[in-house]
Amino acid sequence: MWNKRKQAAPFRPTDSLIGHGGNLEGKVQCDTNLRIEGNFSGEIQCQGTVTIGEQGTVRSSIKAREIIIAGKVYGDVTADQRLTMTGTGQLHGNILAGTLSIMEGSVLNGSIATAEQPAALLSDASAGAENTDKAGKRGSKQQGKREAG
Repeated sequence: MWNKRKQAAPFRPTDSLIGHGGNLEGKVQCDTNLRIEGNFSGEIQCQGTVTIGEQGTVRSSIKAREIIIAGKVYGDVTADQRLTMTGTGQLHGNILAGTLSIMEGSVLNGSIATAEQPAALLSDASAGAENTDKAGKRGSKQQGKREAG
């Protein structure tokens, strides 16, 4: 009873914030979400969501699962899943994203490329259509063999 060890509290990841008025230079790598309300220059790689607030200015390449731009970004961005530009967002760079949402009033100077969705995210309907096509082809081949023989 007296020798029982206290179990450590479970690890809780916290989001990162570069606050309004803050200036940061360098390379940021994070597994959680990142919000930038100040100024950042460098490189960002994030496993979560990167949000550039209305007062935020980023001079950086950004690679993240999801990116939300409400401030200014100068650099290329890669969103594995979704990129959202709000009405106050400005992007001066190229986009590579799974899906893209650009709201009225936002500014985009650059090119856009959308990535193909991974096979796991495709709908079952399209997979079912492929199977039907293959079955139909097999049926046609079998009919051709029967007619010839």
